[in-house]
Amino acid sequence: MIALQHFLAMGGYAAYVWPAYAVFFIVLIADTLAPRLRRRRVLTELRARLARQSARQERKPLSTPPSP
Repeated sequence: MIALQHFLAMGGYAAYVWPAYAVFFIVLIADTLAPRLRRRRVLTELRARLARQSARQERKPLSTPPSP
């Protein structure tokens, strides 16, 4: 148990080491989640855009130029 306490104390530098580990893991998690969330948002926007485009095309039939 004493060995664990010495390890966790980090030779008196625990106040610097453990927050550094915490920041590292927070950044690691953020770097993992950000692209996933961005991808989900972009896909949602693209689906909405495609739905609007298809609704617009169904509503307005394609006009053909008059024949001479």
